[in-house]
Amino acid sequence: MSLKEGCSLLLKTQKRTLPLIRNDLIFEHQRAMDPRYQPLREFDVVQRLRQEMDISVALEYFKSVVGSRSFRHTSVTYRIMIEKLGRENEMDAIQYLLQQMKVESVDCSEDTVITVIKSYARVGSAEQALKTFYRIRDLGCMPTVKIYNHLLDALLKENKFSLISPIYSNMKNHGIDPNSFTYNILIKALCQNGCLDAANKLLTEMSNKGHLPDAVSYTTLVTALCSAGRLEEAIDLVNKITPSVAAYNALINGMCGESRMKEAFYLAFGMKDKGLQPNVITYTTIVNALCKAGDLRQSLAVFAQMSKRGCEPNIYTFSSLLKGFFENGKVLQALEFFSQMTQDGCIPNVITFNILIHGLCLNGYLEKAMDIFHEMEQNGCFPNVGSYGILIECFSKAGDTEGAFLIWNRMIENGCKPNVVVYTSMVDLFCRKSMFNHAQSVITNMYSENCPPNTVTFNSLIKGLCDSGKVSWALRILDEMKRQGCLPNTRTYNELLHGLCRNRNFVGTFQLVNDMIHNRVELNVVTYNTMINGLCQVGMIKEALILIGKMKIKGIPLDSVTFNALIHAYCKEGSVLNAARLAGGMSAESCPRDLFIYTTLISGLSSQHRLDDALIFLLKMLSEGICPNAVTWNELVRAVLEKFGCSAVIQMLEHILGKADGRLNLGYCSFLH
Repeated sequence: MSLKEGCSLLLKTQKRTLPLIRNDLIFEHQRAMDPRYQPLREFDVVQRLRQEMDISVALEYFKSVVGSRSFRHTSVTYRIMIEKLGRENEMDAIQYLLQQMKVESVDCSEDTVITVIKSYARVGSAEQALKTFYRIRDLGCMPTVKIYNHLLDALLKENKFSLISPIYSNMKNHGIDPNSFTYNILIKALCQNGCLDAANKLLTEMSNKGHLPDAVSYTTLVTALCSAGRLEEAIDLVNKITPSVAAYNALINGMCGESRMKEAFYLAFGMKDKGLQPNVITYTTIVNALCKAGDLRQSLAVFAQMSKRGCEPNIYTFSSLLKGFFENGKVLQALEFFSQMTQDGCIPNVITFNILIHGLCLNGYLEKAMDIFHEMEQNGCFPNVGSYGILIECFSKAGDTEGAFLIWNRMIENGCKPNVVVYTSMVDLFCRKSMFNHAQSVITNMYSENCPPNTVTFNSLIKGLCDSGKVSWALRILDEMKRQGCLPNTRTYNELLHGLCRNRNFVGTFQLVNDMIHNRVELNVVTYNTMINGLCQVGMIKEALILIGKMKIKGIPLDSVTFNALIHAYCKEGSVLNAARLAGGMSAESCPRDLFIYTTLISGLSSQHRLDDALIFLLKMLSEGICPNAVTWNELVRAVLEKFGCSAVIQMLEHILGKADGRLNLGYCSFLH
């Protein structure tokens, strides 16, 4: 199956060109120019503009009466036309009408200015809204607190924090007093910018100015305090204020976020004492937190309590439970719950279907996921890019090129534009199939589709190339990343280091590490382990120990991978005593010994015919609850057979059985067979 090109089939939004003026508009204009024709009234023009659904026709009608002797546009007709243009994001046309108002000396009303600001906010152009604001006096409108509020809100939505403070100062300098809406916007801006103490002071200022903080004011600050981990301050604030359900919900969400479930329960079920009733958000927050913690039994109990208390669950409550079932591997229960949910009249939306599809894919039920996908389409719930992305990623991980292509083509045919996540899944698929030229072509196509690859996309390609031994190519991809302004992260470098070490290119390895340090990229435990493992494989133990010293200086804890590499290297060169000492020191590093450590030691001791020591380590691993596997037994028994023969093997096993108190596992049983 071939992969369809996104660029040729993607639906593109094109700006509509204004059609030629229709004959009925020409006729109407001619009648309006006739002195015998009854003059148009403002009411007639407003009605006509409101009734016309086609924005192009409405604008042509508006223009057709501009030169009429019988009618002159008013601030009302201009406002109606600007509102219509704003809903269609026709910002150039709005600016044209504003200029026309100035030419005709028609004053711009407060509502018109607010409409323009809201329209710019809708298209994500708050700075253009600010430019319009600065010229409203020329348009015959004086700034008001309402206009300032909408402007501040537009700047806040785009996180233009640096512009908010000057605008607020400008507002006060012009003698315009802020109201409750102004203060709430400013409090939200300060909270989003991490200035929680300043937000708290603003609450006090708000009260001093005679504007009592409301539920919005307090909820905003409580939410921000919880997000910053300042739960105790949030609790104190809630206890001081007139209680509101929204503030309690914010605090309960904070408690759940830190797994303080008992306190969350106490708050939720103590709301009645404050004259409040927990709502669907309260219950859904707790249900979601319990599901994330894997406590399905308790989450279902809260769900039942919710219904018992007359609070109807919503789609988000059901979705939280559904996700919880899947994350705990309870697929059949999830499907039963979904079926019951639909029978109870809760219509699933695209988010619910995506949770269902993702959960099935996560648990290996790809065919069932496809059935749900088809059911979704049949029920008139159109898949979004997330739906397609889940399936493409699943097919990619399964190495099913045909299945991934099928979903990709379906997505393109349905006019759904792939996002960076979907593109990255396709890159990953091609890398799994060693189709690296195709993977690089996808990345090239992403730029042409105005969906530039991110670090994760490049990391997928670099990992695939390094795993296939194509490290030089992977290094060229690193250079391309930098040229495109996509910053490599620790994982990018770790993949490259792994490839270089496997090729025993230690010069390149340390050059790359220097590049990491120069670019201030964190060297983590994986970075060091990769280098240590590479050095140990070629017997450069002293160099590996130097790196371990650097890890300790930087406070990076050693893990079992670090010790495994060194112990294996010591055993390989015959320094079993050093290996044993190193294994003994693992406890001091709070790093538990594992099966691989013990097997490596037993193998090293057995190869030197130090069978008594090998048996001691075998019994030690059993005492620590670590079960030997077939490899462990093979190493030990091979050494005994070589030195003493078959009868000694039987005696050894009987001895071990006596010492181990029955703590042997299936690895031993399979060996006997």
